[in-house]
Amino acid sequence: MAERELRSAGGARWRLRSRSPRSHQELPAWTAALVEGDDAGYFGPGSAVWAVNGALPTLVAGIRALLLQTLHPGAMAGVHDWSRYHEDPLGRLDGTIRWIATTTFGDRRAAEAASARVARLHERITGTYVDAAGSERDYSASDQVLLRWVHDAFTEAFLGAHATWGGPIPGGADAYVREWAEAGRLMGVVDPPTSVAQLDAELEAFLREAKVDERVTQAVRFIRKPGLPGLTGRVYPILFGGAVASLSPRYRELLGLRRPWWPAMTMTRIMLASAARVLGSVSPSERNARARIARLARETAHESDPQAA
Repeated sequence: MAERELRSAGGARWRLRSRSPRSHQELPAWTAALVEGDDAGYFGPGSAVWAVNGALPTLVAGIRALLLQTLHPGAMAGVHDWSRYHEDPLGRLDGTIRWIATTTFGDRRAAEAASARVARLHERITGTYVDAAGSERDYSASDQVLLRWVHDAFTEAFLGAHATWGGPIPGGADAYVREWAEAGRLMGVVDPPTSVAQLDAELEAFLREAKVDERVTQAVRFIRKPGLPGLTGRVYPILFGGAVASLSPRYRELLGLRRPWWPAMTMTRIMLASAARVLGSVSPSERNARARIARLARETAHESDPQAA
């Protein structure tokens, strides 16, 4: 067993034990690759997406997103039938974080390649599920409805966590929804929401099909106690409590969760502030992206004025 790191979407590190042979001293290759590329990417410095996806509240947002995503029976069926999250929760998490960080901080080619990689994985995820009305329906992870639900749940979770524990968002919440819609398009979502009002309306429509059954109960039970060891295992209950406390009462009711009796929001804020002092305000992914953009600026300046070099 070797060390593995749990990361925020921007690449902040929490050390974990896992089967990964990679030393915890090393950043993954995809993080280092963010230095390379030919453009600033789909977002760039000063964007709402960099402000939200590069901040430490994503540690809570990831949990919040997982909880929300369980509420769609088709999405839950895909997770139940195909995911190995019980056997290797960190492996699944690594894949998600890789896509988020690359789409957020990589150049356009890298973002498109990362999205295409996930789309290929989705092609084989098919099956059937029983909807809230009791009818059996086919599902595919590439279905427009499921792609849209996952995108919307992700957007709500990351925006909600940042609104609770993060700093200002350039352009406000609408700017984040509008900008992150590009990530949805990369994953095949047609006309994703581009404002908070549109996002809320779509989520409200989705909730009419919400269904809580034993699959959801099992998933929520696992998300509550995934069995993480070491320091991460000790701080995770605070993150989980913060995620639950930050959900709207309606979501908590559907999930069968109660707001923690202890001050989860405050303790999460203290923990994230402590983590920021230890880990720094800029993630490895963002640092590498900024290095890429600075290199491109130097190359452009040199082409314009070779004597300036």
